Amino acid sequence: MAARRGSAPKLGDVLLVTGSEAFLADRAVRSAIAAVSKGRAEVEATEVDAVTLDVGVFAELTGPSLFASERVLVLRSLENLPAEMVPHLIEYAGAPSDDVLAVLVHSGGQKGKAVLDKLRKASVSEVVATAPKTWELPQFVAGEIRLHGGTVDEAAASALVDAVGHDLRALAGACSQLVSDSGGQAVTVELIGQYFGGRAEVTSFAVADAAIAGRTEPALEQLRWALDCGVAPVLVTSAMAGGLRGLAKFSSAPGGLREADLAREVGVPPWKLKQLKQQARGWTPGGLATAIKAVAQADADVKGASGDAGYALERMVITVSRSHGRR
Repeated sequence: MAARRGSAPKLGDVLLVTGSEAFLADRAVRSAIAAVSKGRAEVEATEVDAVTLDVGVFAELTGPSLFASERVLVLRSLENLPAEMVPHLIEYAGAPSDDVLAVLVHSGGQKGKAVLDKLRKASVSEVVATAPKTWELPQFVAGEIRLHGGTVDEAAASALVDAVGHDLRALAGACSQLVSDSGGQAVTVELIGQYFGGRAEVTSFAVADAAIAGRTEPALEQLRWALDCGVAPVLVTSAMAGGLRGLAKFSSAPGGLREADLAREVGVPPWKLKQLKQQARGWTPGGLATAIKAVAQADADVKGASGDAGYALERMVITVSRSHGRR
């Protein structure tokens, strides 16, 4: 998730925003602009793609302005910054203009890493926009709901993830809507069902849960419904793979661990352990191996190895559900 290194941004700062999670990076940019705009009549914000930057444009954007004394420069796609501009940017980072906040956005990856290293050596502030792991998404939901002044428990936060999916922008929008419409009451599983029940019933996680429980017919019904409603096949294989990985880690974890230690070992929040304990009944190492292999084959098929994604997913669901209890 987004993590800040350093204090709140202000004019005269250089803020580095790094990471592949576009929603969190965009939020960091908006928050920075809002921070320097607070209490000021007018702050000029300009966004520029780094690939288009040259010395003249950079000097114009960071030098004195006839139209606005206080400005924010948002430099997008820092990884594409022309090599000849790197020394100028590093020099500026060492002595930035007092009336400009420069926000430098890097989308992650190895490209442009050298300029990142140099900027960090210049001690610029940094916000890291890292996508939360799947098991951290209920925490993200809880944080979003608190941000809007609402409350939610773990079960309801998990239900919203199951209903809406993993897209942070969609989850954040759902949280805002639910708090706005809750009338000051806690966001509950029942409220989520009223808004997103139809979507929850076709979620890829419902398919995975039914198959892992060995319930072949319900799993196939959920799968056909999900595909009819436009759920991407790759989301189904991803949910199935995640469920089986968690089950395998839980089944092979050392005995005698405390709940918190077991949760860390498995890589899930503590509330998820009860569900894993129930799912683990009837599964053997041999059955898990067969199921995981089937999911890997289906994942390859829906990504192009097979011309019929629906058939590949049905075959996966049948194999996984029938592997339950297999020795």
